[in-house]
Amino acid sequence: MKDHIKIHGLSFRPYISREQIADKVAEMGRQISRDYAGRSPLFLAVLNGAFMFAADLIRACEIDCAITFIRLSSYEGLSSSGKLKTVIGLQEEDVKGRDIVIVEDIIDTGHTMSEFLPQLATMGPASVSIAAFLVKTEALECDVDIHYTGFEIPTKFVIGYGLDYDGLGRNIPDIYQLAD
Repeated sequence: MKDHIKIHGLSFRPYISREQIADKVAEMGRQISRDYAGRSPLFLAVLNGAFMFAADLIRACEIDCAITFIRLSSYEGLSSSGKLKTVIGLQEEDVKGRDIVIVEDIIDTGHTMSEFLPQLATMGPASVSIAAFLVKTEALECDVDIHYTGFEIPTKFVIGYGLDYDGLGRNIPDIYQLAD
């Protein structure tokens, strides 16, 4: 892990190593496998940020499962805009009567999930749970029931492991935090 990286002129320092990430994702996969034993959930990965986490998470699950992708966005620059934009939806996937596990890279204010969950509920899933790799508990403004949490982090901006800053940094295998 490098001692710092620069993206778009901003400095980021090491925060969570790839080894810590792998251990946490394996732990989450075991928990989901226990909770969904005998069932076949549909993982609903939120693009673009959750693609790495989603791939690792479903590999860590020892149950039958399927995956599909949606694209929701509320971020502009370094913070959430508070306005949900659905870019890619669930046009081709029937979720009625299915167990859904939403896979999120990060939950910040909670606005994205609080707006999306009622939309999803109208489609009639049997159950819905959320697996979030990172949760900024201090920034939460909405009551969101997060069933599986990787790491609780402070409100500082982070990049790596699928998370970006204006398109860059997703390919970094570790998590870096904006330096002071």
